[in-house]
Amino acid sequence: MMTEAEITARAREILDLPAATPVEWIPFADRGSDRAYFRLRCPDGQSMILVRYGQSRKENGYYAAISWFLEENGIPVPRILYHDADRGLILQEDLGDEDLWALRNEPWEVRGPLYRKTLEVVAALHAIPEEDFVRDPVPLMESFSPELYRWERAYFREHFVGALCGIALAPGEEEALERELAALALRLGRHRESLIHRDLQSQNVMIRGGDPVLIDFQGMRFGSRYYDLGSLLCDPYVPFSDAERQELLSFRRGLGAPEEQEDFADAFWEASAQRLMQALGAYGFLARERGLTRYLAHVPAGLANLLMSAGRARSLPRLEELCLRCGLVLRETGRLQDKGGTTDGGEGA
Repeated sequence: MMTEAEITARAREILDLPAATPVEWIPFADRGSDRAYFRLRCPDGQSMILVRYGQSRKENGYYAAISWFLEENGIPVPRILYHDADRGLILQEDLGDEDLWALRNEPWEVRGPLYRKTLEVVAALHAIPEEDFVRDPVPLMESFSPELYRWERAYFREHFVGALCGIALAPGEEEALERELAALALRLGRHRESLIHRDLQSQNVMIRGGDPVLIDFQGMRFGSRYYDLGSLLCDPYVPFSDAERQELLSFRRGLGAPEEQEDFADAFWEASAQRLMQALGAYGFLARERGLTRYLAHVPAGLANLLMSAGRARSLPRLEELCLRCGLVLRETGRLQDKGGTTDGGEGA
């Protein structure tokens, strides 16, 4: 592993600074992953971001190759300045501190144009032809499949419904819910595959000079584009009114190909429900298994969005009923009490 002194020397070299120039290391808050982030800042104001990643999750090693591919295809991403795959180290462009999450309380006149720009970027990502993606030099996680969808709903039932809500479904209830959610996965699997971000929430869209830049895309894979749209527009970390969300959905629909137009709304709400099950499972896991109780602050919004998505999809009555049951239990037991920490968003959710 490179020492702090070696990394600092490399940063000075990249920035063309004298060897004696001091470099301040500013750590970022833990974001629930095995990646550590630091801002390396110099007295003249120049800075860069250091990412140290572990090898236990293979997607961490995919980031650099995916980043170069996206940059070549005109998708805005941070410029990589240095990468050492053997040591799990990346130095990249510093985009600052402004992201969609940081702007969550701004008026819609500020947020709306930024979300529309983000949807344009994401539409360009989704439009990259699969045949242009050479899988060997650009490694990806496995595409969405019935097995991955099954894992997500099991993650939701184990870490949110069971562990956080304390609900044990009776065998008949569990079987009926599984049939409903397995049918959902089959419908999502029939969507035309696109290259998707996989974790397109507000903290993974930085704003630089008024334009969006995507980050944390190491989990990118092929799947339903509606999963990305659900991640962004049903994001538990930021508030949307119904009118705002519908405005963005109409805007995104106008960017789409003709084959997207049929059943657009149903596909969006179903994919949103799938994504939100994964997010709530992650909140339960991170709070209970990692001790990151700040994620509990996002459960009410996540559960409300899942209830809304299940209802508007019109195909998930058992999931809708389970959401109501979970909400009642959480209110009655007070299990969402956060014992400490901040309410910022984070990874893997």
